[in-house]
Amino acid sequence: MQTTRKKLIEVTLHLEAINAASAREKHSSIGAHPRSIHHWWARRPLAACRAVLFAQMVDDPSEHPELWPTEELQQAERKRLFGLIEELVKWENINNTELLAKANAEMRRWVMEERLPAVLDPFAGGGAIPLSAQQLGLEAHASDLNPVAVLINKAMIEIPPKWAGQPPLSEQQTLTTDHWPGATGLAADVRHYGKWMRAEAYKRIGHLYPKAKLSDGSEATVTAWLWARTVTCPNPACRAAMPLVSSVWLSKKKNRRAWIEPEVDRGLDPPQIRFTIGGDTEGRKHPGTAPDPPKVARGAKFRCLACGNVPPDGHIKAEGVAGRMGAQLLAIVAEGARRRIYLAPTREHEIIARQAEPSWRPMQKLAGDKRAIFCPLYGLDTFDKLFTSRQLVALTTFSDLIGEARQRVIADAQSADFDTARSEEYADAVATYLAFVLDRVADFNNATCRWVPSIENIMNLFARQAIPMVWDYTEANILHDTRGGWETCLEHQMRCLERVVPSDHDKGTAVQSDATRFGTENFVLNSDKVKISRAKLIQEQPVVVSTDPPYYDNIGYADLSDFFYVWLRRSLGHIYPDLFSTLLVPKAEELVATSYRFDGDKEKARTFFEDGLFRAFARMREVAHPNYPLTIYYAYKQTESVKDGATSTGWETLLEGLVRMGFQITGTWPMRTESSTRVRNMGSNALASSIVLVCRPRPADAPRTGRRRFLRALRTELPAALHLLQQGHIAPVDMNQAVIGPGMAIYSRYRQVLEADGTLMPVRTALAFINQVVDEYLADQDGAYDADTRWALAWFEQHAFNEGVYGDAETLATAKNISVQGLVEAGILHSGGGKVRLVRRDELDLEWDPTTDKRLTAWEVCQQMIYAVGHRGEPVAGEMLRTGGVAAVAAQSLAYRLYAISEKNGWAEEAFWYNVLITSWLELSKLSMTPLQEQGQFV
Repeated sequence: MQTTRKKLIEVTLHLEAINAASAREKHSSIGAHPRSIHHWWARRPLAACRAVLFAQMVDDPSEHPELWPTEELQQAERKRLFGLIEELVKWENINNTELLAKANAEMRRWVMEERLPAVLDPFAGGGAIPLSAQQLGLEAHASDLNPVAVLINKAMIEIPPKWAGQPPLSEQQTLTTDHWPGATGLAADVRHYGKWMRAEAYKRIGHLYPKAKLSDGSEATVTAWLWARTVTCPNPACRAAMPLVSSVWLSKKKNRRAWIEPEVDRGLDPPQIRFTIGGDTEGRKHPGTAPDPPKVARGAKFRCLACGNVPPDGHIKAEGVAGRMGAQLLAIVAEGARRRIYLAPTREHEIIARQAEPSWRPMQKLAGDKRAIFCPLYGLDTFDKLFTSRQLVALTTFSDLIGEARQRVIADAQSADFDTARSEEYADAVATYLAFVLDRVADFNNATCRWVPSIENIMNLFARQAIPMVWDYTEANILHDTRGGWETCLEHQMRCLERVVPSDHDKGTAVQSDATRFGTENFVLNSDKVKISRAKLIQEQPVVVSTDPPYYDNIGYADLSDFFYVWLRRSLGHIYPDLFSTLLVPKAEELVATSYRFDGDKEKARTFFEDGLFRAFARMREVAHPNYPLTIYYAYKQTESVKDGATSTGWETLLEGLVRMGFQITGTWPMRTESSTRVRNMGSNALASSIVLVCRPRPADAPRTGRRRFLRALRTELPAALHLLQQGHIAPVDMNQAVIGPGMAIYSRYRQVLEADGTLMPVRTALAFINQVVDEYLADQDGAYDADTRWALAWFEQHAFNEGVYGDAETLATAKNISVQGLVEAGILHSGGGKVRLVRRDELDLEWDPTTDKRLTAWEVCQQMIYAVGHRGEPVAGEMLRTGGVAAVAAQSLAYRLYAISEKNGWAEEAFWYNVLITSWLELSKLSMTPLQEQGQFV
């Protein structure tokens, strides 16, 4: 009979390595990333997903006393597994096949079934979890209600394995190698047909993208046109077309600053406003400073440049809604010799832009979520109004060319001896990625893209999770090799596709499904493509669930993804008719608590979200295999708090829902992807940006219990879990979140926990008790410290590093059987004038040596190590750990205690440094293995 075994993730997790790798993964310096195949919002880092899935599969060493009988041996094995995770999460190893095979073998070592489980993500979104599963050699199955998300998952886990190793059709006559690993051959073909599309587009619409004439008579290629929206000034004596300019800056780079300067021709009726270029233009210096923009306040508040009038509130909005908002060219950006050239607008360029007549317009309405989609308030209420006429002509031209390119692929494939079905399937794959390129081009080619003067370049629409109202916007040259241009987007996304290194056989599926109703019957598991029942599935291959459900009303995925859907439907609707059967993304069943869909009723929105989420949890419980825990990502807000048991509505809902649906919560791991708390990457003590919850189905016959027994179990069992967390160097800032796991494991193993009056104990109360036991545990550790440290702890809690009365210090010292003078001699206290205070870190003796200190205290070692980490380098702190003996070992638990005190008292800066010491501890432990002199370093 099989018995459930604890997995590594239910005991400990290498958060430091995961967080550092996740933060790095977000930086542009890493280059192409699989996620950039297509934009999606709030994706989880691949590093975190790989680590979580790996730790979800491998057993914790404590489950195998026959191999590791002592705690020391178990810790050594965990350290080995941590080393593998540390390598696994590194960006450089994303496609390290040897390392991934090693991780796969480690997972197979602990599988109780004949084969590794399949991973199922019912809220697949941007596909980070399914792709990570596939990288680890696991079958990956993605489900989402949103058709854009489904197509992204197909492009990441379903299509690449089918064509892994396929040589490109486009180079059949000139192939110099038969080695095309992963999706490189497919990417080469998408490049080839994409470049053909650009050449064809130039023939058809090149006249809409004229060159700019320079003062010396030569011509330069235009990279962008800068426009401003206009409305008629309401002043009857003026009636000028007011340019709604929010910024006059073109470039803020040193020695080449440039801006636009308005000129008003009052000889005309109404007056006309034109713009010239100020600053450094075409190599000539112009004296003067940039003028103030006409934008005078937040929102739609502008000054008329002709008469100085500021229209009353509501005028600009009313003009926009009435369809009377126009546009005026502000500047032309051209390509110069290793720099931008800024030119004044010309009538010729305005006329050409206005001559564009699109043959098709996406007339679908934007969603009514006024928190994230602002432009309908000003009349931009349908998708075609988000684009200029020239942009619509260009995008529809490329959309048409995708269909023509598909036909060319079919013809070339058949010439290469593909049968009809295989030719069409390959053509569909190429067309899918070309449509993704078009979506990226659309992201950079719409009338809500800003010009960023600090980088002298265009910013795409979805730099944030919203469709904002933009007053002055940028139109890129879609035919030029510039940011937002077709070829630039094509090359970027093909480099991303090449990063997706699929397995050598079909191991992924992506389907459209409602997470509240999905089942294994929705999925084609295994290579035989036979739909199988849940019973047979669990017998032949277990399913592990890992997912990132929507968080309340944080992001309106369906509303935002409509922007891409309208173009994908036009380009690929005939290839994926089931996905694109509706005019816009389905919204009625989307699990988000957006009150606007319920006529502003927040309670109805909350109830809809909670009921749907609970049903989804119930389905997960039915599908998941009992031998493996589930993992659920929760998008934690930086402003939410868990101090003293206070939690956000979303956090409570998630925990309550899991418990109510029959889950036992066995782990909660905080993950931060914004910045490291290590001193070399100074960050804040903000809470993690996401939390991974680890759950298991609770036995159907689980008992009830009362408040008293629950508290007794907490006090009995939680200290051991806290000890393990400290040994795993969990950052103090994350401790309150991490300890929720073992605490809620006790609460949720009971069917019900009852208060004294027979009512159910809510999650909020349970969390408060968990925090209470944590405080008791940390306070109980005080007895293990030397007397001087115990005195310093008690004094610090009252005074921090501020002065206090000598008599109070003496009374406290007497109680500890020490003296104030002894504390002064120990080097941790200043005394004089009837006052005392703890020695600050910047006053510490830099010549201090723990080996010669005759009154060594954990307090002084802790403070010295913090100062060394922050100002002298980690090797020096590592030397202190090596030579500090028992006091140095105690410094770790002391740092946890001091963090808790600082956090409780609101001493954020002080708390930060104790957090830094703990997050550095693993590195300090490594450095302590080698004396400083042998490292070639000196104190």
